[in-house]
Amino acid sequence: MTGKSTTNETIHNRIAMLRVERGVSRRQLAEALGVHYQTIGYLERGEYSPSLFLALRIAEYFGVAVEVVFSTSPFPRLGDPERPA
Repeated sequence: MTGKSTTNETIHNRIAMLRVERGVSRRQLAEALGVHYQTIGYLERGEYSPSLFLALRIAEYFGVAVEVVFSTSPFPRLGDPERPA
């Protein structure tokens, strides 16, 4: 589904983490994907769910599987003791 997410349709993502890790600004990512830079902010905050096409393009941009970037359940925090090594 594209558009604003509702509580039961939240898509969690690691876009911000991947951007920071690779030194990419929101504006740079937006330009590479052909979207407005504010869209990246909305995606990162979970205020907007990407289309399947956009989700796949984001994963491709970072060179990872789409499951690395997006999930229907929250990702574990980096310092979480239950996080697998």
